[in-house]
Amino acid sequence: MPPEALRCKECKTEYPLDARYVCERCFGPLEVKYASRSGADADELKRRIQAGPHSIWRYADFLPVEHPSSALAAGWTPLIRADRLAAELGIGELWVKNDAANPTHSFKDRVVAVALARALELGFKTIACASTGNLANAVAAHAAAAGLESYVFIPSDLEEQKVLATGIYGTNMVAVRGNYDDVNRLCTELSGEHEWAFVNINMRPYYAEGSKTLAFEIAEQLGFQLPDRVVAPIASGSLFTKLARGFEEWLEAGLLEGSLPTFNGAQAEGCAPVAHAFRDGQDFCRPVKPETIAKSLAIGNPADGPYALDLARRSGGAIDAVSDDEIRDGIRLLAQTTGIFTETAGGVTTAVLRKLAQRGDIGPQERVVAVITGEGLKTLECARGTFEAWEIDPNANSFEQARERQLTTA
Repeated sequence: MPPEALRCKECKTEYPLDARYVCERCFGPLEVKYASRSGADADELKRRIQAGPHSIWRYADFLPVEHPSSALAAGWTPLIRADRLAAELGIGELWVKNDAANPTHSFKDRVVAVALARALELGFKTIACASTGNLANAVAAHAAAAGLESYVFIPSDLEEQKVLATGIYGTNMVAVRGNYDDVNRLCTELSGEHEWAFVNINMRPYYAEGSKTLAFEIAEQLGFQLPDRVVAPIASGSLFTKLARGFEEWLEAGLLEGSLPTFNGAQAEGCAPVAHAFRDGQDFCRPVKPETIAKSLAIGNPADGPYALDLARRSGGAIDAVSDDEIRDGIRLLAQTTGIFTETAGGVTTAVLRKLAQRGDIGPQERVVAVITGEGLKTLECARGTFEAWEIDPNANSFEQARERQLTTA
């Protein structure tokens, strides 16, 4: 179903499908409006999807790009049944969507692939972004693969692994002395001065659509069925809300039956404006200064916070926050029960999943999907101190003595 226009989420004013992101009348955010999918031939849509490539472009009918193309094949990541983690938490059926299996090891490959394809259609030669790390990785890599110049703007205190995994692609990397919100304000100003496609600013309406493909994949990998509950991290709130939008579009198109899953959002206590607003019964998020190890979620003034609040409430879910210690423990728990090593955002999601299970929020018959958005090799410092290696001499006696000590202290 082709896109028809950009439409304001607040006042519904419509605009051409060009590079813009904010309504000129009410300053509300813009999103892509599609032709109605009610009455669509669901069987034909399903055949087209299943005949498509094993990437996000198998869902091209639901994306705002006329000529799908990407040198890096994002998407079609594993959905893993996590029986050991489910047993540990007392959950009946648990699945982990491991989006660390993307080309640059985070879900950001999805959104960048869509934004870059649309930027090329609009004639841009340079792409750019404001990033907490994962987006910088993806923009630099996809630009390199497409032969485009790129600029990535990051906070100067970003994790070294993410800095190295961005600079290697030859991008113009700019470290800003400030937090992500400072970086984003600077990029918003620069987007008005340069003919660049800032993927999460002037290209944001198209960029955000890439997150829907996570929902499409989850449903398809479950046999074109809905989960009962989704647990996902919240930074800006875009991923969280677009997951729901993906399910809603497939319900409208007749590809799925049922109702929207319950949505639970996960934030770090050191940057939890959406969780605090949910707790306090507010419809808006008070900006905060981030102070957490979960730097990929450290957005103190989340653009889609109000929409995330609305989604959690209307779906019967919640938005919770967890401490840095709980995040580290979540990383360890996921690794030791599933073999998946996640970055801090995944530790947040796993820790909130545990909190929901302990609180009794998850029913025994529920099918739950936890969304893991990034790879643990990007935040290696969080693994430090969580285990101890045995140091021995090169003989069997030394090994047996060390093993005995380990068994005694276990």
